[in-house]
Amino acid sequence: MRKTIAIVTGGDSSELVISLKSADQVQKNLDSEIYKSFIVYIREEDWHVRFGAQEKDHIPIDRNDFSFMNGERKVGFDFAFIALHGPPGEDGQLQEYFDGLNIPYSTAGAESLELSFNKYDCKEFLGNYQVISAGAVLIKREPEGGRKLIAIHREHTAGFNPDSVLKEVGLPCFVKPNSGGSSFGISRINHAEDLTKAVEKALEEDEEVLVETYIPGPELTCGVLKTSSKDFIFPVTEIISKNEFFDYEAKYTAGMAEEITPALIPESLFRECQDISSKIYDLLDCRGLVRIDFINRDGELFFLELNGVPGMSKESIIPKQIRTMGHTESEIYNLIIQDTAGW
Repeated sequence: MRKTIAIVTGGDSSELVISLKSADQVQKNLDSEIYKSFIVYIREEDWHVRFGAQEKDHIPIDRNDFSFMNGERKVGFDFAFIALHGPPGEDGQLQEYFDGLNIPYSTAGAESLELSFNKYDCKEFLGNYQVISAGAVLIKREPEGGRKLIAIHREHTAGFNPDSVLKEVGLPCFVKPNSGGSSFGISRINHAEDLTKAVEKALEEDEEVLVETYIPGPELTCGVLKTSSKDFIFPVTEIISKNEFFDYEAKYTAGMAEEITPALIPESLFRECQDISSKIYDLLDCRGLVRIDFINRDGELFFLELNGVPGMSKESIIPKQIRTMGHTESEIYNLIIQDTAGW
């Protein structure tokens, strides 16, 4: 008898469109002889199963037990395959919900994702284990509904002062939402007078903003999956953007970036990138597929971020790494489901 899989998509951020593409590709690559899958859309209070694009083709999800009515028959789910980028699928909220219902899912648990989704906290945590990253200042609003901005650098907190922030990180620098992974709201700042506007732009995407020292060099990224029987440390990809940095346009527009898999870098650096990625996976108690991004500055790797629910669309890097390693998405997704659920 086929297991019933919810492919969860949607989300509360600007990454919605990428989530929808990822879910579509996951469904196409799930073995239909083993699984009966449904696209489950979640955005704020709208939870429904999608049988088509029109609203009349949507059936509401009962959030009490994560089920829906298909005619007179109640349908529950054996597993949740999370293809939802950003909140609530990548920050631990959904995982906490599924834990309460004892429904297994394809990602790390809530505590792991809460840490990895917060770029500033993740960098600080990994720094304790000799994982280097660019210097950074965190900008956020005053607690308890305050309107003023404050700046946090390690243990020091003060009111937001552009000159003080730039004294810490220098120019050029990057301004980005502290959470999120598809380059929405990111700016590269070359002039001091542009900082405040860039912070305001990033605050449209998130309640916290990271101002980060610019590290010159190409981006390297490595996918990792560890199961009870085998570790998959995927081939490293080198990203060369035609834009000033690897922004949304470069990520999702054909021809705007070269994504070279396997990366044409020295073998020693290739292995080091894989080794550090594997180490980070373990330190953050990851599960399922993740992608870990670095900047390569003349052979020195600077950690950028970890994607706890990496893109799985046609344009995404992880599927390319899977195929380069000689596997198929269907094989890997099936392995994740069976290993996690214990089937």
